Amino acid sequence: MTAPAQGSDIILARLMALHPKLIDLTLDRVHRLLAALGHPERRLPPVIHVAGTNGKGSTVAMLRAGLEGAGQRCHVYTSPHLTRFHERIRLAGSLIPEPQLAEMLERCELANGGAPITFFEITTCAALLAFSETPADWTLLEVGLGGRLDATNVVDRPALTVITPVDYDHQQYLGERLEQIAAEKAGILKPGVPCVVGPQAPEGLAAIEARAAAVGAPLLVHGRDWTVWEEHGRLAFQDGAGLLDLPLPNLIGPHQIVNAGAALAALRALGAGDAEAAVTRAEWPARMQRLRAGPLAEVAPGAEIWLDGGHNPSAGRALAAALARLPARPTHLVCGMLDSKDVRGFLRPLAPHVAGLLGVSIPEAQATLPAAATVAAARAEGIPAAEAPSVHAAVADIAAREAGARILICGSLYLAGAVLKGDV
Repeated sequence: MTAPAQGSDIILARLMALHPKLIDLTLDRVHRLLAALGHPERRLPPVIHVAGTNGKGSTVAMLRAGLEGAGQRCHVYTSPHLTRFHERIRLAGSLIPEPQLAEMLERCELANGGAPITFFEITTCAALLAFSETPADWTLLEVGLGGRLDATNVVDRPALTVITPVDYDHQQYLGERLEQIAAEKAGILKPGVPCVVGPQAPEGLAAIEARAAAVGAPLLVHGRDWTVWEEHGRLAFQDGAGLLDLPLPNLIGPHQIVNAGAALAALRALGAGDAEAAVTRAEWPARMQRLRAGPLAEVAPGAEIWLDGGHNPSAGRALAAALARLPARPTHLVCGMLDSKDVRGFLRPLAPHVAGLLGVSIPEAQATLPAAATVAAARAEGIPAAEAPSVHAAVADIAAREAGARILICGSLYLAGAVLKGDV
């Protein structure tokens, strides 16, 4: 039986109806609403603003773990959510309570006065309003899309910015060339505010450096000002302040070494946080998350089941590297993606590591890619593939054919959210 809708669910549904017919990326609507709310963005605890293509959420999770490990309280804003909207707004360490979320949304709805505004814009304003009225030590803001014109880019003087690795995604909004995408991400740079820059392609780094020079933002660049690597089963981090020898990140995959490095460089630049807590206590679901219980584990008791929400070529490379590090085991993908994504680009690096793929559609996602299209893309990359009616059916089918298989459910955060809610 479906649970009755909460007050926030009803308000969120109303806010969806305000969405402009044509999305023009601009901050005008956000500035208008924030002014009507009394400028909550000017009353936040010190802000760490994080942009990038992949690794934003993991880096934010590690920053939060490091700061909270030192006894400090963090507001955190991330997107999208996996199972319920409340996940996007963490107030002083805890998910926003339902009564407070409903109140913030209602106040934003009233102040907006029915004017066109995107769902992300008005809910970002609600988060900033909540943050401005709850004491905390830090505010961690994850960019939703791009950076320059993202709704989070309204804080004039953050304490620090971070740009994780930039790759191809959302080209319809950010540009077709990597340097264009990087320039949009670099729109979060502010005069005099340090920016930690993760590993970048040369053209991406050049675009970030050009923006930094234009606004006067000092950069702390991977490979120049700091570096991070794995050595003898440990994480090593080096910057101008010296060497750190730490445990490996608790988040799985070699790409998390780089994310940990960015988080550590940020904490060191701020003179804040607990470095070991940052890498060992981070929580970030649907990023190489092992599913050990629940209906999927029950239907495939001998299988090793993983869940990841990555959905672009760089995420495919990161997943391939993670699979290569796991003990040898026949690996099958259960994949569902949105129709706006580069499916073959995502699957190409995974092809050498997998024995097959079952394509699914994402439940209740209007923009889902049909399972047949995912199958066609997989076959074009040399992966044996077939359709399945659901994730549950796909996992059961793989387990019946190969009891000891490794199953990776992947392709979309929306699919990951459906899995975690049990709607598959």
